Amino acid sequence: MTTILNYDNINKEEWGSLAKQSSTASPFQTPDYYDFCQKLSFLTPFVFGVSVNSQLKCLISGYIVAEGKGAKHWLSRRAIIHGGVLLSADIQTSALESLLKHTVKSLSSKAIYIETRNYFDYSKYREIFEQVGFKYEQHLNFRVNTPDTDTAFANLNTTKRRDVRAGFKNGAEVVINPTQAEITEYYSMLSDIYRKKIKLPIFPKEFFEKLIDSPLGKFFLIRFNGKILGGSICIELKDKNLYELFVCGADREFKNIFPSTLATWAAIEYAAKKGLSYFDMMGAGRPKEEYGVRTFKEKFGGELVDYGRFSYICNPVLFQIGKIGLSLMQKLKL
Repeated sequence: MTTILNYDNINKEEWGSLAKQSSTASPFQTPDYYDFCQKLSFLTPFVFGVSVNSQLKCLISGYIVAEGKGAKHWLSRRAIIHGGVLLSADIQTSALESLLKHTVKSLSSKAIYIETRNYFDYSKYREIFEQVGFKYEQHLNFRVNTPDTDTAFANLNTTKRRDVRAGFKNGAEVVINPTQAEITEYYSMLSDIYRKKIKLPIFPKEFFEKLIDSPLGKFFLIRFNGKILGGSICIELKDKNLYELFVCGADREFKNIFPSTLATWAAIEYAAKKGLSYFDMMGAGRPKEEYGVRTFKEKFGGELVDYGRFSYICNPVLFQIGKIGLSLMQKLKL
């Protein structure tokens, strides 16, 4: 017997057990991350599951988020599913299809589009996604294996090894338990980069202020002469892997410190010392498109993978209006 589940009737212990055992598990699909998202004022988490004969077989967990107010808020509503679908080892295609259809039905009135950002290879399930109406798009990523610190360091690009040594020699230090003032200092730098260079929306500071109090959050800020120059913000799947959400650094202003490189290395070193399998750099853009972030990330010895994304357009008309309207608002800085 197949049963569709929502948050209220998902067994949390069974959910946690599936997250520990599944080969497609990331921290974003855990009960702990869902609970963390519930504490945030600017997004709305959701979770759906399917049980077969009273056993949880697959689960989707994500959030709905939008920017600004009024028309901008309405046109930017989207459902993001980090990691993809949490699957049991014996998942049946019928159970996955039921889950995807329920997800679409439940979110279509709340979001303009749904997007799964895959951190695993779902190619064997692609046909099921497409039958439900999802479209596959290529998207690159780097995974850095972290068997031990010596191997991880040796796998860095020669220039990056030199920069790591120089940065620490010149007085930089890693801050793993930053104060709220230091988080504010970091966020000011990060949001400025997103606004002026990346030109994409970024979470409010509330996300970072609350993540530091969560066991999932791992901070690697770089401090020099009492000033925060950059940092890497990560989320850990306990005893398994580390995922990098944000990284930035004032590299041009402090050329002999290399804060973004030090921050990335600090996260890799942490994963290696903790015995985690790999450090997931979470995104390197689309193939055939120039992407400066990919150029930076490829120098840390990771494996380039293409697990792509699945997207479902809930409202094609609003989606097209939103693309044009949001682009215009961005140009006018509304």
